[in-house]
Amino acid sequence: MLHVIKNVSLYTPEYIGLRDIIIGGGKILEISMPNDSYNELFAVTDGEENILVPGFVDGLVHIVGGGGEGGFGNRTIEITAQEMLSAGVTCAAGALGTDSITRSVENLLGKSRELTEQGVSTYFYTGSYHLPPCTITDSIEQDIMYLPDVIGLGELALSDHRGSVVRFDDLYSIGRRVRTSASLAGKTGVVLCHLGDEHEQLSLLSEVIKQTDLPHTLFWPTHINRNPMLFEAGIQYALDGGFIDFTTSTNAGLLADGEVACAKALSLMLEASVPIEQISFTSDANASLPRFDPHGNVIGIDSGKVGSLFQAVIDAVMLHDIPLELALRCITCNPAARLGLSNKGRIEKARDADFVMLNPTDFSIQQVWTNGVARLS
Repeated sequence: MLHVIKNVSLYTPEYIGLRDIIIGGGKILEISMPNDSYNELFAVTDGEENILVPGFVDGLVHIVGGGGEGGFGNRTIEITAQEMLSAGVTCAAGALGTDSITRSVENLLGKSRELTEQGVSTYFYTGSYHLPPCTITDSIEQDIMYLPDVIGLGELALSDHRGSVVRFDDLYSIGRRVRTSASLAGKTGVVLCHLGDEHEQLSLLSEVIKQTDLPHTLFWPTHINRNPMLFEAGIQYALDGGFIDFTTSTNAGLLADGEVACAKALSLMLEASVPIEQISFTSDANASLPRFDPHGNVIGIDSGKVGSLFQAVIDAVMLHDIPLELALRCITCNPAARLGLSNKGRIEKARDADFVMLNPTDFSIQQVWTNGVARLS
């Protein structure tokens, strides 16, 4: 049976007014002006002039948990599909971080397929913070070519005492290997780079891009809002053509240490004339959020929250007067483009029927649809 979601205030993420959305086979079949004459062939959901936006795309989730800095008692737990759907996340990419010893890329594969079966389209990165990269097959290339849910390599740590020593030739080689194998597999291919607090910041990444034929589009540095100096370097990196990602999960301690709140970071980037197309948000959900003293000792730890992703958009709109259609891009079409997911991130004919319905007054989530199925209502 065909289904119509009628009378919704539609953001594609661009605002286009009141519309009806006809869906079938998990896809968007038609977007039309409001119509009251649907026959018995249609199941009808009345949107009652609520806001309908694309399902949220979260490009960095620690789906099998993360952390462990400070000891085994600080390991974080796996995420559930219900947590993600309740936060409006309909598509995600999972990653390993610091711990690729007691957690594995094989864990990511199993968990990503579990989440996909439960309604959240989930992909994952091969590798982790460290070199040599951990893989399921014998190589990065084989993982990307043979495993349809592998969309790149990450979360490779740069400028962080918890990662490997990554030199120019290392990053250049990884970039070329990901780019070539992704091309052979018909994928976009991305190297997700974790940026830490060390003084190198974005210098190595910028050097590789400037001195080689590798494009900005291949690399996706995240945690750019983690401290003021990295944030300023991120502005210049973006103005030079780079794509940057802000982490939405935070806490009072990290903000006191100098982290730039995600919504504020977006506002400052736009003021600096960084194109919105180059900015994205990820939640870093279920990662550990450690605080370190000047000697690198853990003095506090928290866990990333998937609900922070959309909350950052709300804060951008409510606290910084950023139009909803601009802020939404950071969690819909922009990350989908970075991951090469052409059916995600936009409400357009022939794309996947992934939607979030919002209350127009307070932006609270009312319904979540994935692949044409109401998962939360």
